[in-house]
Amino acid sequence: MKLRFTPRATKDIGEIGDYLRERSPPAATRVQAALLESLQDPLLFPHAGRSQSEPGVRKFVTPRYGYRVYYSLDEVHDEIAVLSIRHPARERDLDDA
Repeated sequence: MKLRFTPRATKDIGEIGDYLRERSPPAATRVQAALLESLQDPLLFPHAGRSQSEPGVRKFVTPRYGYRVYYSLDEVHDEIAVLSIRHPARERDLDDA
């Protein structure tokens, strides 16, 4: 199984880093690294994420920092597409099903 980031997810990671870098460059590095490391979990357990109100979309909450990662699973192409990454204090993209 491979991981693919949509343009929005790539933008989200960049914005998270930019926001944190203004306040603490070491924190930005730590959080971004933790986010990327935590994305190994959906690769190992792609169905573990909670189904969302949008068909085919699942949500995974990162163990560290509690970011919500929205993704879709494409079993035909053996791929997980990361759709967006949201800080827990921000508005949710979707609701749990």
